[in-house]
Amino acid sequence: MQMRRLRLGHSPDPDDAFMFYGLAKKLLPTGPYHFEHVLQDIETLNQRARKGELEITAVSIGAYPYVADKYALTSCGSSMGDGYGPMVIAPRRWKREELVGKTIAIPGRLTTAYLALQLWLGEAGKAFEAVEVPFDQIPRYVKDAKADAGLIIHEGQLTYGQLGLELTVDLGAWWQSETGLPLPLGGNCIRKDLGAKVMQEVTDLLKRSIQFSLDHRPEAVQYALQFGRDLDPKLADQFVGMYVNQWTLDYGPRGKEAIATLLNRGAKAGLVPGIERIEFE
Repeated sequence: MQMRRLRLGHSPDPDDAFMFYGLAKKLLPTGPYHFEHVLQDIETLNQRARKGELEITAVSIGAYPYVADKYALTSCGSSMGDGYGPMVIAPRRWKREELVGKTIAIPGRLTTAYLALQLWLGEAGKAFEAVEVPFDQIPRYVKDAKADAGLIIHEGQLTYGQLGLELTVDLGAWWQSETGLPLPLGGNCIRKDLGAKVMQEVTDLLKRSIQFSLDHRPEAVQYALQFGRDLDPKLADQFVGMYVNQWTLDYGPRGKEAIATLLNRGAKAGLVPGIERIEFE
């Protein structure tokens, strides 16, 4: 059987590592497909998706309008903030109006976190100044007073307090109070030029990998722990549980509604391009 090489891009963080444990450790039969794991931060993957470089890749939902011509979202692999999500942190707790005009460190201009921040506070360049900083360096950047506040994602949401920083707003909690919906942060997408058959077969494999990890949770968490900065096993398990759950197996109608609501609001505010149809595989 001739093997087909497919590059699978995902972030080097515990939830993505957990999802792809079965594939990475070759614990699942993959038929004619060989997966080459490409580990890069989400903003780099967003930018690569704009060029259509990888066959399958994690992508910020906020970046999807920029890549919708090349990729369809897979029905599995999502990271949904169900009442929690990216956070704005600072040496002290700011009121929203106090942040106007301040400098905020962000993990990337295509991240969903950045889109949600602008929906909450106002457009960057008008309501605040944004400075891009690698996501894992933002808490220290804020602690060192290089920015007034920081927008944190990934495991920093559980560890920022170790630096004595305080929470100003949890954007996932704000979004849920605003819309009644979870905040769709990230997803997997697959390049449309692979064709319908390959797209469906690969999506099915990704879902099997996620289910395998959920069924073998202790082993998968132990594997994922090596990708967690400043996380002990208990925190790693907590973080994985936040972002790999029933939403990850399938968006379902409510998850798809959440994506449409976020992108429609972003487009209406002039923050992302409008798209006619969100494609799911």
